[in-house]
Amino acid sequence: MTYCMQLSPKLAALNKCALPIQLHHIWVTLLVIFLECLVTEKMVSRIVDLRSDTVTKPTETMRAAMASAEVDDDVLGHDPSCFRLETEMARIMGKEAALFVPSGTMGNLISVLVHCDIRGSEVILGDNSHIHIYENGGIATIGGVHPRTVKNNDDGTMDIDLIESVIRDPKGELVYPTTRLICLENTHANCGGRCLSVEYIDRVGEIAKKHGLKLHIDGARIFNASIALGVPVDRLVQAADSVSVCLSKGLGAPVGSVIVGSNCFIIKARRLRKTLGGGMRQVGILCAAALVALQENVGKLESDHNNAKFLADGLNEIEGLRVDTSSVETNIIYIEIEEGSRTTAAKLCKDLEDYGILLMPMSSSSLRIVFHHQISASDVQYALSCFQQAVNGVRNENGN
Repeated sequence: MTYCMQLSPKLAALNKCALPIQLHHIWVTLLVIFLECLVTEKMVSRIVDLRSDTVTKPTETMRAAMASAEVDDDVLGHDPSCFRLETEMARIMGKEAALFVPSGTMGNLISVLVHCDIRGSEVILGDNSHIHIYENGGIATIGGVHPRTVKNNDDGTMDIDLIESVIRDPKGELVYPTTRLICLENTHANCGGRCLSVEYIDRVGEIAKKHGLKLHIDGARIFNASIALGVPVDRLVQAADSVSVCLSKGLGAPVGSVIVGSNCFIIKARRLRKTLGGGMRQVGILCAAALVALQENVGKLESDHNNAKFLADGLNEIEGLRVDTSSVETNIIYIEIEEGSRTTAAKLCKDLEDYGILLMPMSSSSLRIVFHHQISASDVQYALSCFQQAVNGVRNENGN
């Protein structure tokens, strides 16, 4: 805006002069640039970032905690802030021990490789799961672990009978991979943030024990599930042998995940973390922010869920859009653009970006919205208004 204001009086002065035709063309070009500058700044005067819950910025409390964090070398096992975070996470999750890792993808990879420590092992997991689709095939390319997929239902579950039916018969070990692990995802992102109930997880855990298998939960948003279900998080994961928990999604920390399990599991996981390049030195700077997130942001997840349901209801009233409102259980909304609509996912994202609304297209006809603690009720109202204007073809006039 400063540049535009500096340019404005100069353009006005030029307008009063009698200019040769060549200079006149230059003046018109500058005027167009000036107006575009003003319009662009006006359009982005308010940003509502709904691309993911990974886009949050560290709060002032987090930044202060990071600046004053007590640190040491965590690879040598001496970082006190990291130790506090791992101890607290193990306590909250009801497990013996915990390990801080740089990302959820690494956390899941380490967990699978600990449980499937013989190449040629097989893991049973959902065909629409994050581990199977979005983690670069790491369990196979790095670990030599074979994925055996089972269809995910719309609610994120896999049929219990189907899970049991694909467990390999040990008598066929000459020709089959050996089943060693079952993976669940809670909440299930690709199914719209749906929650797996504690009863369902317990049943899968029983199947695992019956066949001598381990159970891992990709709990990137496990706290969202706990809040939505009204079940303490330690009870929700009681049947699991290991859980990965993302700190930088709904909890709003800047970096990292934690994996939890038995002492023996974490000892092996720590070694694998080093192998994969995930050992970090004065990591307490990051862990200090994560501790703040645990203390301050878990209770805010319910507000995220309420905001998602409010927006979902409103979007479903807009002609040309469709939202399965009954499936919005936590902080994720999937929007379908109906056939015959005047827009596409890419166009709608571009139009909404002019209003400062940032979204993630999932296909040519679908969009995803994810809420986080830095989206206010006012932001939700504004976003709904912008959707109405963009879908109905009304030009944006004000970013506020």
